[in-house]
Amino acid sequence: MSVRSARESDAAGIAAVHVQAWREAYAHLMPAAFLSSLDTERREAGWKSIIDDEITDVFVALDGEKVIGWASAGAGRDSSSPAARELEGIYVIAAAYGSGAGQQLLDAAVGDDAAYLWMAENNPRAEAFYRRNRFERDGMVKTESFGGASVHVVRLTR
Repeated sequence: MSVRSARESDAAGIAAVHVQAWREAYAHLMPAAFLSSLDTERREAGWKSIIDDEITDVFVALDGEKVIGWASAGAGRDSSSPAARELEGIYVIAAAYGSGAGQQLLDAAVGDDAAYLWMAENNPRAEAFYRRNRFERDGMVKTESFGGASVHVVRLTR
């Protein structure tokens, strides 16, 4: 397993992981119909744009040549950012849990620096991972809508 900066040619693999990881991680939070409707082709186009934008840093975890995880980070997108760096997303497919891919992706995306992220509130596996990396809830909460379901999202900072 290795981690490197993403290339435009990784967009399809990132999109596939994005969809699969959401289906695996959020089945208890989001409607099944919404999760099954996620479109990898549409996400692939979006990822090509993000990789090329020179604003967001994107990293991939690879098992051989296969993308098994990704992370993205950049300058905080919130008007009241608690840190200069935001972990915008990090996902690893369930088959790669425990492989170290998530840790290597986090290290590549934000290192040990001050950072923040938004996480679905009822996501104990993710929260345990973030706590091991010194992220703590800071009291900020918002509600996002996914496929008609309201999901509470909490901010964690380090």
